This record gives sequence, C-alpha cells and structure tokens, in this order.
Amino acid sequence: MTVQSSAPMPVIGGSTRLYAVLGHPVSQVQAPGMLNPLFAELGSDAVLFPVLVPPRDLGDVVRGLQRIGNLDGLLVTIPHKVDVCRYADAVSEAVTLAGSANALRREPDGSWFAENFDGTGFVQGLRAAGIDPAGRRVVLVGAGGAGSAVAAALLTEDIAHLELCDRDEGRVATVVDRLARRFPGRVSGSTAAPRLEAADLAVNATPLGLSPADPLPFDVTRLPPGAVVADIIMRPKETALLRVAAERGHRVHPGSPMLTHQLGLYRTFFRLDDARCRGAQDHPSH
Repeated sequence: MTVQSSAPMPVIGGSTRLYAVLGHPVSQVQAPGMLNPLFAELGSDAVLFPVLVPPRDLGDVVRGLQRIGNLDGLLVTIPHKVDVCRYADAVSEAVTLAGSANALRREPDGSWFAENFDGTGFVQGLRAAGIDPAGRRVVLVGAGGAGSAVAAALLTEDIAHLELCDRDEGRVATVVDRLARRFPGRVSGSTAAPRLEAADLAVNATPLGLSPADPLPFDVTRLPPGAVVADIIMRPKETALLRVAAERGHRVHPGSPMLTHQLGLYRTFFRLDDARCRGAQDHPSH
C-alpha cells in the first residue's frame, strides 16, 4: 500500500539530505511511499531511496553509505536487521533486547545510533485495531530481526506466554535465552511445528507469503476458534495466510499497520521537525 499525499514530492538538488532503506529483496518496501511525502509536507530537502543489498555485500554497502556526508539515516528490512547492528556505534535498549535494528541515525558527531521500531509499531497497530495483546497466549513463527523485535515488544506488553518457533535451532535458542533473562517463565522456543491449539494470537514473522508460491508458515486448521492471526508482511496486504484464516472465521491483522504506526516514531528518531535535518547544515562523515 502506497500512502497518497497532496504535498508535492521533493526536488532533488545539491543540498538534498539522503536516507536509504536496505533490503534483499527491496521491491516490497513501503517506507519511501510514506517518508517522501512526509519530507515534502515538512518542507524538508530530503529523499528516501531503496537499495538492494545481497547479504554478502551488507558491510561494504553500509560502510560506503555511512561515508556519504549528506546521508543522515538508514532503514533496514529483511534479511539485514540482525547483521546491521555491528555497523552502529551505539544501540538502544530495544535493539539490545531484540538483537536487531531497523533504523540507524547519524549523530551530530558522525557516529551512528541504532534503534528498532518493529515491535512498537506492531503493538501499536494491534491496539489501534482493538486487539489488546495483554494476557494473551501468543505463538510467533520466525525468530529473525523483525520476529525478535515483535517478540520483545509483546512480552513487554504483558502477554501471558510466548512460544517462539523457528527452524534455525541456534537462532531461536539465542533469542529465547536473551528474552528469558528479562521475562523469566513467560517465553519458550521450538524448532518443531508450533503448538497452536491453545494460542490466542498467532503471528507470522517469516518471509513466507511474499511470493504466491510460498507455503503457509503454520497450519491454520489447528487454531482454536476466536484466535487472531497476524502477519507482518506488508505486500501483499492479504497474504495467503490471512486469506485462509479469514475463510475459517478468524480475525486477521495485516502487516501494513506495523509500518504505518512507525511513521511518527521515525519522524521523532530522525529529528525531521528539526531544521538541522532539512539541509540546513552538513554533518561530518564517519
């Protein structure tokens, strides 16, 4: 879904500040369609552009972009949210807890600070839809960068229990161990098929659903009546998982609200209301 705006799109010139969104693939990202109209609305001489980055090239690309003097920030999508943390000089508590980041900001001294808004955006999207996660038993499939952030945010929202499932044994063990230290007795992990029979909320945090040929990330028929099914995939808005779940009478929650509710967080994080971020000055490269 592309957010429409009546504000004119920015004109790129010699004083334009740059922001990049990194991913592999990157064709599904919606952030440019949201942030570029916001730049125009604010009168910011800035533009966000997509960058297709294979995992093997992430370090070279990030270090190269960070050396561009008029590049102020990076957004990060699959599959780079975990690995990108090593290119930050400092990280937030959310990044420490999740072990992943989806935004990096250049500080006035040229250093880079990492933050993760995926979990907060997901929870805010749920609440805006009238779905209160508190007290729910949650099954979350996918322990990657976005999944770990969503898991941490849900546990912070006082859910009853979280079962985190991922085929990568090392990855799920790492995330569960980190979360269990903060939320003892409320999180477990599995590499097997998720136990859905008692779930109040089932979340897909894997890339399964980006392609029409993808299998479903979990068996919807095993969910109890009344369970909510959520997907963090942005495009397509109605994944096969959500379509099948809706056909079986489950309430469904798409991925787009997770990003929509991050827009205000990005605005604050990147200081877009600050004249310093509207091309008023050049920052030192780092």
